[in-house]
Amino acid sequence: MENYEKLMKRCISLAKKGMGRTSPNPMVGCVVLNKSGQIISEGYHHKYGENHAERDALLKLKNGEEKGGTLVVNLEPCSHYGKTPPCADLIIERGIKKVIIGCKDNNPKVNGGGIKKLKSAGIEIVENVLKNECRKLNEVFFTNIEKKRPFIALKTATTIDGKISTSTGDSKWITSQKARNFSKILRQKYDAILTSSNTIIADNPRMIHSKKIILDNNLRTDLTSDIYKNGEIFLVTSKKTNIDFPNVTVINPIIKDNNIDLNELMTKLYEHEIRSVFVEAGSVLSGSFIKNGLADKIYHFIAPKILNDNSGKSCFSGDNISKVSESVIYKVDSVKRLSPDVLITYTNFL
Repeated sequence: MENYEKLMKRCISLAKKGMGRTSPNPMVGCVVLNKSGQIISEGYHHKYGENHAERDALLKLKNGEEKGGTLVVNLEPCSHYGKTPPCADLIIERGIKKVIIGCKDNNPKVNGGGIKKLKSAGIEIVENVLKNECRKLNEVFFTNIEKKRPFIALKTATTIDGKISTSTGDSKWITSQKARNFSKILRQKYDAILTSSNTIIADNPRMIHSKKIILDNNLRTDLTSDIYKNGEIFLVTSKKTNIDFPNVTVINPIIKDNNIDLNELMTKLYEHEIRSVFVEAGSVLSGSFIKNGLADKIYHFIAPKILNDNSGKSCFSGDNISKVSESVIYKVDSVKRLSPDVLITYTNFL
């Protein structure tokens, strides 16, 4: 059977069906073949707390047709008890003879333990099939495990000349309704949205989302602003406050050089079980995330417009460098047309 990559692509496709619902768990898909190489079952991790992909696929089979067959999965099967029993145990119990794995699970609770258990049971293992694609699928999970902080994505919308507003602050609207609607879809992929007091004061955004992080060091925002009216709010401020709102949690950050220490803040958010953050903010805050090496992905919407305004605000403004060689370098991950606009996605993951 030489179509491992094709089968792994199918696992990745299945895994994506759980997008936005599996956190803090990874997205995982699974394909089961009988000993003749025919696909007899598929599964994926639907939602955190529910069956993992391997269990979802195997429990659909009632007549033992998987015995002697092959299981394909994009992430190493777990070997520990969590919300569900170990998948490795079920694979062994069902008589699977070969397991094709996309990439290793670096979670300390697994970290090769699943592979070791399967090998000890005499199961043949094939590893690292489309490894980079499988890691990219779970960029949030791997960033959490390896960096002990949330995965952070920045979103910006600019003109061709990189401006987010005119010198007077006017920014409505740079991109089209189609691009703005797609931004709403992107938000739902992440555990929380983060924005600044400047953005709230300037735009009074509603930002409908289950979790929102507001950086307001000097408590400048009006607590009757639209953004406070829905979702769970994490208000980040160094000011002492006794806000008696059931949906608001106050986080007091470390202040470094008169600014919020973003690295320390991300650690605190991680302790609050926030595993991914979608940043929608102005140039200074966005630039600070880049300066601190915290921007894992950038969604850059570009409208076919030119302001030609020397005093217009740029999308990133967080550092002063004198040489192009000092630039922060990203890879182009994808290009999507949202006519008349374009979305370029950059990444430094992998």
